Amino acid sequence: MAVHTGIWTLAFALEIALFRRPYFAAGNVLALQCVFIIVNNAKYHSLHEPFVYPDFTFFSDAIKHPRLYLPFLGWMAPLAAAAGYGLALWAGLKYEPAVDAQLSTWALMAHAAVLALLGWALAKAGARGLPPSSAFDAVQDIRQLGLAASLWQYAIAERADTQSIRDAAPFAQASTQARPDLEDLPDIVVVQSESFFDARRLYPQIRPEVLANFDLLRSESLQHGQVQVEAWGANTIRTEFGFLSGLSAKQLGVHRFHPYRKLAGQGVATLASYLRSLGYRTICVHPYHGQFYDRDVILPKLGFDEFIDIAAFHDAKRDGPYVGDIALADYVKTFLEKEREQPLYVHVITMENHGPLHFEQVSAQDIEALMRAPLPKGCEDLVAYTRHLCNADTMFGRLRASLLSQKRPGTLCIFGDHVPIMAKVYKQLGKAPGDTDYLLWKSDAREQAVHNNVTLSITKLASVSLELGIGLRS
Repeated sequence: MAVHTGIWTLAFALEIALFRRPYFAAGNVLALQCVFIIVNNAKYHSLHEPFVYPDFTFFSDAIKHPRLYLPFLGWMAPLAAAAGYGLALWAGLKYEPAVDAQLSTWALMAHAAVLALLGWALAKAGARGLPPSSAFDAVQDIRQLGLAASLWQYAIAERADTQSIRDAAPFAQASTQARPDLEDLPDIVVVQSESFFDARRLYPQIRPEVLANFDLLRSESLQHGQVQVEAWGANTIRTEFGFLSGLSAKQLGVHRFHPYRKLAGQGVATLASYLRSLGYRTICVHPYHGQFYDRDVILPKLGFDEFIDIAAFHDAKRDGPYVGDIALADYVKTFLEKEREQPLYVHVITMENHGPLHFEQVSAQDIEALMRAPLPKGCEDLVAYTRHLCNADTMFGRLRASLLSQKRPGTLCIFGDHVPIMAKVYKQLGKAPGDTDYLLWKSDAREQAVHNNVTLSITKLASVSLELGIGLRS
């Protein structure tokens, strides 16, 4: 209660200093709380997770990339809120006189400063009595503490020193003393496929040939199965960082929600930095804006020699609103086919299958081509999703062919970052549990394929890739 009272007193003080009208300031504080509740509920509806302190970053991202956020919030709620606030702003400024008509500006600012100081001190003192959140279970914490107090607690936790977390990164202890000859090292291609999972496991209505290349790779793979990822429906960077760093959500603490916000920027040993120490040229390719998630700044600090973003794809074919997976595969092939002595590690982050799927149109021809059984009304999202799965599958096949055509052996790792958001489909046909699919394949080991179907955590996948696909233990 002290934390909540302190936070809202602090907010009221800032509103008083800005608008100089106490009733309007109080209304603004309530409106601010309403905004957080609306955003919290929308996030929980789509992603099954409440609003947490690191999510404040996404307010600016939603302005820069509205298609990735606003459709899941709904258009009517923001428009109604904006219209309502505009009316309240007009009424407040017109009908409530400013208090500095009776008080001098300095006296008003002094009152506001005292209120702000009292609010901050009360919140800080109250935070000492909050039960520690060792697991950072957002659902449990918001139920126990309330929204405002949980945000305050996570803000404090995020400011703590991260050295112990960075020291615990598995690749920080990886040895490079027995450095192999460069000519013996295979090229490595990792495909972090947007919203990819084998939907045929859950929805038998999908034609099996949709993932024919994935099935072929799986039959030739060293290992395949389901992978337990750190995200559901969104938050790609949780899975991305888990794969690259090998750090589990438990080890990350509060940074599990947005590892690129603070932790990753301080430098963490990763699969990329380890491979670079072995002599690899490390490249990350993502056909979207490099500033999104600050990847253009973060990924070089995680061991990538080069980060390639949307700027390299001006003329690339779009499938939907984003650069298509087939065009992305053709771009990656240009790296593999160049004459060079240095082995490559190419980490591919696809974008085509990023939602909102309910914005896409599907035709009767799409349904006929992709589905072998009728779908209930309202399940068009599954058709749109499957259409993108076909293109992802073509990408997998082209990368396989390219790796087979090279003199140097090649290793291919494919995994999905999270399941897609398809609320109506899940309601009618069953909800995806959250695990995605992966496989590990090597061009010169197809005849000795193990065919093990193994469930892995995303934090184990990179080390297993090294052991099986490259022959090295991290």
